[in-house]
Amino acid sequence: MGLLVTSPYLTTVILLFMLGVLGIVLNRKNILLMLMSIELMLLAVNLHLVLRSVALDDISGQVMALFVLTVAAAESAIGLAILVVYFRIRSSIAVESLQLLKGLF
Repeated sequence: MGLLVTSPYLTTVILLFMLGVLGIVLNRKNILLMLMSIELMLLAVNLHLVLRSVALDDISGQVMALFVLTVAAAESAIGLAILVVYFRIRSSIAVESLQLLKGLF
């Protein structure tokens, strides 16, 4: 499986990653959509790792994709848990109110 065969898949990877970047850049108000955009970017990276692994006939890209999936699952679970606790305390998850968590410095 050469570079020409994976070319449509690589354009899909680029489009998915750019969609995730646009989701973060254009939507600074909703923290849930920002987390979903980060997940979309991580999945695009996973697809790229698997495509390169298949194209080069090497399993290391697929192993790295599993590690990235593990980190993405942990990130979303911890991020959503923090948001639920913060919502219970403040009754809002607006990004502007999250600026209060920065501290004094």
